[in-house]
Amino acid sequence: MNGLYDEFRVALHSVWTRRWLVLAVAWAICILGWLAVASIPNRYDSRARLLVDINQILPDDAAGASGQQIDQIRETLTSARNLEKVAATTGLIGPDAGERDKAGAVAMLQNNIKVVPQQQNIFEITSSVAVGSLSDADNAKLASGVLDSLITVFRDDQLRGGRTDAREGLKFLDAQIADRETALREIEARRATFEAQNIGLIPGGSGSPAQRVDAARAELSQIDSQLISAQAQLSAASGQLASTPATVAGGNGGVGGSVARQQLAGAQGELSAMHARGLTDAHPDVIALKSQIASLKAIADREGTGGGGGGVQNPAYASLAAMRAERQATVSALNARKAQLMGDIARITSQQIQNPGIAAEYDRINGEYTALKAQYDKLLGQREQVRMRGQVQTETDAIKVELLDPPSKPTSPAAPNRPLFLTLVLIAGLGGGVAAAFGLSQVRTSYATAAKLERASGLPVIGSITEVVTPERHVERKKRLVWLAGGAGALVGLYALLLIAEFVQRGMVA
Repeated sequence: MNGLYDEFRVALHSVWTRRWLVLAVAWAICILGWLAVASIPNRYDSRARLLVDINQILPDDAAGASGQQIDQIRETLTSARNLEKVAATTGLIGPDAGERDKAGAVAMLQNNIKVVPQQQNIFEITSSVAVGSLSDADNAKLASGVLDSLITVFRDDQLRGGRTDAREGLKFLDAQIADRETALREIEARRATFEAQNIGLIPGGSGSPAQRVDAARAELSQIDSQLISAQAQLSAASGQLASTPATVAGGNGGVGGSVARQQLAGAQGELSAMHARGLTDAHPDVIALKSQIASLKAIADREGTGGGGGGVQNPAYASLAAMRAERQATVSALNARKAQLMGDIARITSQQIQNPGIAAEYDRINGEYTALKAQYDKLLGQREQVRMRGQVQTETDAIKVELLDPPSKPTSPAAPNRPLFLTLVLIAGLGGGVAAAFGLSQVRTSYATAAKLERASGLPVIGSITEVVTPERHVERKKRLVWLAGGAGALVGLYALLLIAEFVQRGMVA
């Protein structure tokens, strides 16, 4: 412990003996540091809060259209075009400024303007200004002026921008629609020419050969199911007809009339039952039963006028024969349509096999026409939507910009913290002076104590002679101490003056 204390005393003594060096180095570091701190311009910040409300009058296709529009507003708020107008309005660039000056002013504003979203449609805008050629009062005024100008430019741009964007959008869509319409006409003419040149190889009908084959196969599948049902009904009618006699024994007119009327009543009852089940008059069974009823009515009327002997035609047999004939006709029609479809499929398939290039080219032309037609219809819908939105923006305020908090007037610089920097420079100057003195003492080795000399030389030290200070030397040392204290006091006084000047300057801005 005593060794450490002795080393500390030796180090302190070596610094004290070079106290003028400590003072000189401290003055040099402090002067240079304070000049550097003074050259840093004060930065003044101004803040404002802005509400951007979008009036959703027309429904949008996408659910997130409002959020996308908010993001677009956030980006255009600090666009280069708006910032160039702000720079011209606030005087950062003159009316005859070159492109380089304009680009520099815009870059400076982009770096010093921050837009922070607080909510979905509320933004906090911060403007930081630190122009070295301007005074603190001018910088503080410019910080709030930049925000005022930016908000004004943004409002004007939103009022005019919506209408301008709508006009430009309509102009662009009209040009695109005209191009698609011209392309459609060219494809239609090319398809008509291709069909005329290959009239024997391309089947008639709308659509490509592959589409027509698919449609024919779908219809053929439906006809197969209908044919099975019709054949089953024909078989049932043939069985009933085979078990029914063609004639019945004849008697007097009253008996014959009674049988015909009974059958007629039964048929009418069956017709009522069919209507009760929900069958319409277009149903085949209803149509057949009505035909049977008409036949029975004719027989009943004929038998009612007079009697005759011998056998008479069985009305049930006649009705069943008519029903079977009708169902045979249905089966024949379905078979004919099935044969026609199968022939069409075979013919189209044969043509595709024999001329694959023609079919592929025709499919490609049709596909190109379909794609262009879909684009054309979509562009027509978009043009109508843009036109309606443009009318809404012309007649109403689609975007409402409201200033929640006006730009603040800064009264003190936000940066740099000059008092702290001045203090740190003073501490660095004193520390640098002490370090310089201590380092010099290590370079120029001397022995402050006899014990240190003895350890360094390895020889015994008999004794040491203390310094004898004469009265004249003592007076001279006092003068030098006064001069040293004056130099140190002047350094501290200069530091205090700089602090006072800093606070006075801040007060002048306020």
